[in-house]
Amino acid sequence: MRILIFSVFSIFLIGFTACEQQTKIVVASTYEEPVDPSPDTASDWSRAPEGLNASFASNGIRFVKSKMPNVTPKNTWEATAWRGERVSAQLVLWSNDSISKVRAKVSGFESGSGDNLGVESTKARFVKYVITDEFADGCGYRKPEDFDASLAADALDRVASYAVKASETRPLWLTIDVPSDAKPGLYKSTLALEVEGEKDKNFTLELNVQDRVLPKPEEWKFHLDLWQNPYAVARYFGVEAWSNEHWELVKPGMERLANAGQKVITVSLNKRPWGGQTFDPFGAMIDWQKKADGTWHYDYTVFDNWVQFMMDLGIKQQINCYSMVPWGNEIYYFDEKENKEIKVKAAPGTKIYEDLWVPFLKQFKLHLEEKGWYGITRMAMDERGPEEMKAMLGILEDHAPELGFSLADNHKSYKLYPDQMKDLSVAFGATVDAEDLSLRKQRGYISTHYVCCADKFPNVFTFSDPSEGVFIGWYSIAAEFDGFLHWSYNSWVENPLQDSRFRTWPAGDTYLVYPGNRSSIRFETLREGIQDAEKVRVLREDFSSRNMQEELAALNTLVNQFNITEKPENLEQMLRDAKHQINTLSEK
Repeated sequence: MRILIFSVFSIFLIGFTACEQQTKIVVASTYEEPVDPSPDTASDWSRAPEGLNASFASNGIRFVKSKMPNVTPKNTWEATAWRGERVSAQLVLWSNDSISKVRAKVSGFESGSGDNLGVESTKARFVKYVITDEFADGCGYRKPEDFDASLAADALDRVASYAVKASETRPLWLTIDVPSDAKPGLYKSTLALEVEGEKDKNFTLELNVQDRVLPKPEEWKFHLDLWQNPYAVARYFGVEAWSNEHWELVKPGMERLANAGQKVITVSLNKRPWGGQTFDPFGAMIDWQKKADGTWHYDYTVFDNWVQFMMDLGIKQQINCYSMVPWGNEIYYFDEKENKEIKVKAAPGTKIYEDLWVPFLKQFKLHLEEKGWYGITRMAMDERGPEEMKAMLGILEDHAPELGFSLADNHKSYKLYPDQMKDLSVAFGATVDAEDLSLRKQRGYISTHYVCCADKFPNVFTFSDPSEGVFIGWYSIAAEFDGFLHWSYNSWVENPLQDSRFRTWPAGDTYLVYPGNRSSIRFETLREGIQDAEKVRVLREDFSSRNMQEELAALNTLVNQFNITEKPENLEQMLRDAKHQINTLSEK
């Protein structure tokens, strides 16, 4: 593992006198950040007041490490939340002086009547910087020297103490998970910044907990489909795939995904279903073996273990198997007679394709039935053309029609498969006719949208406006989609903690979370937007059941303003106003 530890100590307090409190802080263990490829030279750091400066700031600001923040000092944060909801706050720290050793300490939220949310409900994490680039033309091969590079504040490190260097800006990200059984009311907490050699800096947090309950993530109706890559975890940490060490390393990140309402398990039926589009190609979760007598044997050990592992974490609505139409139409298997791995080109519609897939489907169907997974499994394809899809469907319909299929569709071809396509995801901005969406909902089919390297807005690149992650949830429900798909939850680049750039797409496109179970500003804001969409759904159901037509109309008008495909100049303010209106309607 490449993480560089620059200090390994514990935090302790010494020295009290009658006139002052002297705090001795030794910063916690963390990893080394990359060198800034383009430091800001325009900031006049001499204007910064002496000592450590700190202020609450908007979550929509992605601060620049070398640029002095232009914020109006604010030491109070206020928010409104439902029971069961997560809310976030951003505090920004900066200093023109020598290194300031800082510890962030948050007291438990407590109401005037003595109720509390528990100190464990609040986390304070320092934000780390990673190298990013720019959108430019979006998709396409990238030479780093041809694109502007900079640092982006994104990774949330699980340390409560840190060293803020001279002429440096350092964000601190707070998350508050309101317990589902919290009593409604106004709660207050204090954030104390203990600064070595200085007086503590204290900040006030006020949280109004409403008498509404957000369902648990596993009960959310929002269909979240972020593709998982367990092979990246094995490579990064240098462990054998599917060893005990691998499972332990994969688990925390997948628990985080489940806690965001993930619905789909990503399975690679065969080796390299997407060719080499990721730094870590996917291996085969099912071992294909052609016996000497020409019959086929399939080992489902990894497949079974992976699916059950994810289900045990709460991700169990759907299994998407990639792919009967892999990129390049390449299939791998071990030939017992030749005693070696064979790679063949098998395009849909050819005899070799049929010879490979018919015996597999027959046995796979029986295996799924034995496991009780047949009804939730989909044969999944990624941006494949209509001709290939048509040939594939002929085989699937003949041998395992109940499976249906899932398609990320950038060919606007969804009308060609009205019955078989049980899971459709269209590229952002593509429209699905209202009558088709309605029919799909009636049949219990899934309809989502996705973003990729072609979408400047909205997206979750490391340079993207954090508000765009929130917008994705609002757009999803405004455009009447069931949810959102993104092709990469954790397909890490070579050094994901230092450099988020990749050889073919804008930086950050290949992953949303970092090694070591580190979340990100991007992932937290995406989750926030999903929560908002769930709150809208809950209110719609409530207002409809109580025949509150005026409130329902106001809610729908509010949501409909986000059915847009161009970024408005005031996006952050639009979202802030919408959240305020949701909170007002929640009092009804």
